Amino acid sequence: MPTTPVALTIPFDDFMKVDIRVGQVVKAEVFPEARKPAFKLTIDFGSEIGVKRSSAQITHHYSLAELTGRKVAAVVNFAPRQIGPFISEVLTLGFPDAEGEVVLVGIDRDAPLGGRLF
Repeated sequence: MPTTPVALTIPFDDFMKVDIRVGQVVKAEVFPEARKPAFKLTIDFGSEIGVKRSSAQITHHYSLAELTGRKVAAVVNFAPRQIGPFISEVLTLGFPDAEGEVVLVGIDRDAPLGGRLF
């Protein structure tokens, strides 16, 4: 897969505008109406943010069973997006593998729900 060029330099304050939080998948479902294979995720971000939903094209590397209970990183302050009949409220984060399939950003230690990336 070709690499993506490095983005333009931005001020640190611009980075701080993107609110990336730790959440835990409480429900994962097949999203048959999506144009590309995807799952509908219900993610708990703790009491301050609450439970939000996300559409994620992660069917190549992940099964529904292994997603439930998994901690993920997501942008929680983008405007909701209509994806077919579904409203995606947060952007679940991942990187492309060599074939362009999404690999989720991993949380390798315990972090409280709703914790902010810095």
